[in-house]
Amino acid sequence: MSSNLLKDTGEVLYGPLWQSQLARDMNMSDRHMRRLVSGTANIKPGMYADLVRLCKERATAIDDVIARLKAASTP
Repeated sequence: MSSNLLKDTGEVLYGPLWQSQLARDMNMSDRHMRRLVSGTANIKPGMYADLVRLCKERATAIDDVIARLKAASTP
């Protein structure tokens, strides 16, 4: 995984201040996350599965809110 893909994933999940929040959800330090982004530490293959899981959880939560918004707007 490239650091660009990690950055894109973090920004999609958490917005522009994503590093601390993603580090917390990945059970790592902010410092290690910064090393991953800068390329001074290697991104382990297992991170893919964790990132996919986080994205799916966020997508499910968004889908739920969309359904609730649609239901609330129906007379």
